[in-house]
Formats: sequence, structure tokens, C-alpha cells
Amino acid sequence: MIFRRAISAALVLGSVIAAPTAEKRGVAFKWGSEKIRGVNIGGWLVLEPWITPSIFDNLGRSDVVDEYTLGQKLGHDAALSILRKHWDTWATWQDFNKIKQSGFNVVRIPIGYWAYDTFGSPYVQGAADYIDAAIDWSRGLGLKIIIDLHGAPGSQNGYDNSGQRIDNPTWQSGDTTKQTLQVLKKISDKYAQTSYQDVVIGIQLLNEPLIAKLNEGAVRQFYRDGYGQVRTVSDTPVILHDGFKAPNTWNAFLTPSDNNAQNVVLDHHEYQVFSPEQVAMQPWQHRQAVCNNAESYNGADKWTFVGEWTGAMTDCAKYLNGFGRGARYDGTFPGSSYVGQCGFQNDISQWSQAFKDDTRGYIEAQIVAFEKKTQGWIFWNFKTERAAEWDAFRLIDAGVFPQPLTSMKFGAICTNL
Repeated sequence: MIFRRAISAALVLGSVIAAPTAEKRGVAFKWGSEKIRGVNIGGWLVLEPWITPSIFDNLGRSDVVDEYTLGQKLGHDAALSILRKHWDTWATWQDFNKIKQSGFNVVRIPIGYWAYDTFGSPYVQGAADYIDAAIDWSRGLGLKIIIDLHGAPGSQNGYDNSGQRIDNPTWQSGDTTKQTLQVLKKISDKYAQTSYQDVVIGIQLLNEPLIAKLNEGAVRQFYRDGYGQVRTVSDTPVILHDGFKAPNTWNAFLTPSDNNAQNVVLDHHEYQVFSPEQVAMQPWQHRQAVCNNAESYNGADKWTFVGEWTGAMTDCAKYLNGFGRGARYDGTFPGSSYVGQCGFQNDISQWSQAFKDDTRGYIEAQIVAFEKKTQGWIFWNFKTERAAEWDAFRLIDAGVFPQPLTSMKFGAICTNL
């Protein structure tokens, strides 16, 4: 990897030297007119048990359920050994090249606060350098990057995708908000520089703050402060997650009429597998829900995109609901009831043609709806170890994800768009 990065860096240096000195730099993406068609690089710099279950299964223990407990229970050196091997292999230049060759134009890269400062927590540092590798690869391939702070101190949502699985988020307790801003300042001071605007087209201040369990006023002030830090560096777009509220509820916040805020973007996430009612839906009902929900993420006064969505119609991916937890679809998750058997969904070679067509129809309905109602979309995830419904690479190889991305097999699905 070091060799590849050196070559890439040399190529970049050559291109910088050759650039006209009078050229005005700017973000190399036409927000507002150019459509985002991207994939998330999830499970790389923030572990998620369902994306790479082997990391957790190979430990043979039940007390390591996320990246936080990996460092806490195993200790720094043992955890670093596992993580370093993972960081070096889970996302590579070959993966980024496949993303580019498949027609995607943007990658969203989640990273945890601990990559920059652990603040005495048991997390293990070392992931930050891989953002630089991803920038080198993306620059050479012509991909754009959104850097997404996916985990904050104390967890902003209590989910393992924040790094720490806990019953209630403790972000906003003590100094955690201040610490998050300190980390964001490090990210902004480096990656919001105009020299990175050819690749970095946005900095996301925080992924999925669970506003229902947080102080919304404090979230809004955090967003203002994070925005202000980026603006001390450049006009690089600042991305806010909507906190699971309707995008239009953020209208008049950080807009030109609000202290002349410019280049603010809203990220909205759409999933249909995290309730018993949703996993019980038939495929046609999933497609219909896409059509019915289309207006719910419309009407915002900011550029809006769907930063996470999936082809999954079940929650059958192992550990999707957390390490050691079951699925709603087969009734093994607390409070759920049996809909059907899990198993075949995770192995695309076992999919019937009917299931492939149903999944493709669901994917196509979302692509069309998201592009008509927002600035575009970023699929979750680029790949997984064994969760085929969520795996863009497997779906593409099996003819389930459209190729080219604009090639729709089933025509208009939502007649109301």
C-alpha cells in the first residue's frame, strides 16, 4: 500500500506543478446540478460487526461487541494488530477502482473521533492515515470523497456504528461536544484546505445524531460551531445529518438568511428493515413505500441527498441489529414475530430469479425517487463479508444493481414522481 501511495503522491505532485498558477481553486463538484451516485466505505475505519462478522467471531468471546470493547477487552496492542490487518485489506485501490468502473462518482468514508484523539478512551488510534490513502486513490481515479465523522465521544446514538453500543447515547454529557469539535477542527484544518477541494467535496459534522434522545438545541449549536470551524478554512460544503427528522424541519437553519451561511448540505437516510412492520412487508410494498415516502425528504431549503440506503428487504444479515442479537424477520430479535426463514438472503448464489428481480426493482425505485427528489444518493455499503442484500459489489456482479447506473430494467415504478 505504501508503494501505491508513493506513486499516487508523485502523480499528484506532478499534476499540481503543471497546473496554471492563476487558476481559481474551488470544490470540484457541481452541488445543485450534478447528481451524487455513490457508495459508502462502511466497516473500514469504524468497525461494524455485521459488515465484518469474522473479526468478532474469530475472537470466540461474547464481551467484544463493537470497536470500543475491542480495545477495552483485548488491550491496545492486540486490538491494534487486528485493526491494522483489517485497515490494510478491507478497502484497497482495487476496490476504489471497481467503484469507479461501476459508474459511481462519490465515496462517503466514515471515521471515528478516536482516529484523531482518544481522549483517554480504550479506542485504538491508527485509522487517520487511511483517509490520506483513500484521497490518493480517489484523486488518481477521478472519484470524490465525503469525510463523515461517524462516531463521537460517548456515542451520539447508542448504535455500534458509532463505535460504542450502549442503551442511551452519552454524547452531550461532560466535555464530549467540545471534544467532538476539537476533532472536527483537526479534520477541517487539513481537509477543508483548497488544495483538497479537487477530491473532498464535503465534510459531514456527525452521522446520525439520535435527536429523539438528545438535546436538539445543543445539536443545532454544535452544527453552528462545526460549520464555523470549516468556514475559517474554506468554502468546502458542510454536511449535516437530519437526525431522523424530516429534512424540511431544518429549513431556515444555516441558510444564506441565517448569518449568510453558504454551502450547507443535508444528509437523509432511508431504510425499511428496522421495525417488525417493515420486515413483514412484501416486495411490492417496499417499492410502494419508496413512492409514498418520496415527498418526505423533499422540500428542504438546502441541497439534500440520501447518504445511506440499501437493497435489503430483511434484517437477516448476521449481527445487523448488534453482535449476538437476532433478526426481526425470523423472530429471533426481542419483540418480533416470525415472518420467514433467514439464510438464503446472505448468499446471493441462492437467490431465485424472482428475488433478484424484486430486489432490483426495489433498488431502481429508490434510485429514481432519490434522483428526482434530492441531489442523489450513496448506497450502503460498497461490500460486506456475507450480507448480500447490502453488498453493492455482489449485487452488481449478479446483475441486481443497475449497470450502467442509469439502466433501469423495470421502467417507471413510482407513477407519482
